[in-house]
Amino acid sequence: MNVLFVCTGNTCRSAMAEAIVRAKKLAHVNVRSAGIYAQSGEAMSMHAQAVLQQQAIAQTHVAHRLQEMDLQWAQVVIAMTAAHKDAILQAAPQHASKLYTLHELASNSTKDVRDPFGASLAVYEQTFLELKQAIEQLSFLKEY
Repeated sequence: MNVLFVCTGNTCRSAMAEAIVRAKKLAHVNVRSAGIYAQSGEAMSMHAQAVLQQQAIAQTHVAHRLQEMDLQWAQVVIAMTAAHKDAILQAAPQHASKLYTLHELASNSTKDVRDPFGASLAVYEQTFLELKQAIEQLSFLKEY
């Protein structure tokens, strides 16, 4: 299964979500991430890197701007917020059937994943835990 996580800049939320899933080393899952407004090649935020290091999760991430080919590749597109989902729907309505927010897919909730960009390390740690807990609820990411 090809899973694509999407946020704004692809340096915090979607990058951490990708790293969390990648660390699971699930044979049936390929994972990528992208940002709607990402500057391709930009490094992951320092605090996101620090949180992943604390969790012993390896990462070699550089930001990637969302493109049509990413949406074509993905079988499931997971946005961090309803606004991200709406932006993707506006630009690429043909992908509506595979587009969800993380909390919508994990718990049928309308909750957004807060953007930690520019916040403290503690906020990044909270965001990481939120992502990890939601990802654990995704049935298609369970090992078979």
